[in-house]
Amino acid sequence: MFTPNWHSLLMARALEGLLLGGVPAVTMAWIAEEIAPEHLGKTMGLYIAGTAFGGMMGRVGMGILVEYFSWRTALGLLGAICFVCSIAFLKLLPASRNFLQKKGLNLDFHMQMWRAHLSNTKLLRLFAIGFLLTSVFVTLFNYATFRLSGAPYSLSQTQISLIFLSYSFGMVSSSLAGSLADRFGKKTMMMGGFALMIVGSLMTLLSSLFGIIIGIAFITTGFFITHSLTSSSVGAESKQAKAHASSLYLLFYYMGSSIVGSAGGWFWLHGGWSAIVGLTVVLSLIGIFLAVYTSHAKAH
Repeated sequence: MFTPNWHSLLMARALEGLLLGGVPAVTMAWIAEEIAPEHLGKTMGLYIAGTAFGGMMGRVGMGILVEYFSWRTALGLLGAICFVCSIAFLKLLPASRNFLQKKGLNLDFHMQMWRAHLSNTKLLRLFAIGFLLTSVFVTLFNYATFRLSGAPYSLSQTQISLIFLSYSFGMVSSSLAGSLADRFGKKTMMMGGFALMIVGSLMTLLSSLFGIIIGIAFITTGFFITHSLTSSSVGAESKQAKAHASSLYLLFYYMGSSIVGSAGGWFWLHGGWSAIVGLTVVLSLIGIFLAVYTSHAKAH
């Protein structure tokens, strides 16, 4: 908010990303450790629904504020809201019952746990699915804004930010993902999530703005279904050091958004929107292939 130049802003945002990255990892580990196995899938789905709500409100709200005020005002208000929520979180979160605190940093222990998780082929597949999920989701949303701001749509910043209301579909789908997986099987639902993302991606090739919006809704629904089930699967599959497993999942998850999300710029420059869609469809097909080999057990 108070950065004097572009380089300072980038450094501040990098520091913010470094600090915030640990929050979802610890949260996912807390849920996996404190929630009974039979309720894990539904609880993780509700948590993911909360992240969808936060993402929607942040993007839509900030887009509207920037349109009428400034980005400094928007970020300042967002920071104030986050501060109030963090205080409420400290007051409302129940004390941990199953966490065993270790004294000292003990790097050998951490390396041992990370190696153990990386040698688990089931976890590796889940990590790879997380990588593919954000690769597709972030790339599509990143470059959809460029497409919609240009001709023939020429949408304003506020109008583009309203596209993120599609996150409401993610809130519903992620909260229902556990129950649906209990009925149809986790593997089927994860494959279905990627299939929805493929259908949605292809729909965005339509020239109709309405068709593009429906496609984005499909993409969002599929993403949050699969993300919710993958997150709960990581917690269920890791029998020990769940925080380490969650941190590795999120490492792959954010690597997808940063690496492929950035590489998508090359596809956008050289092939336009059709190249972006081609990239994301191929990645989603790989995701379906990986989902086939996930556990056949149903979600709890």
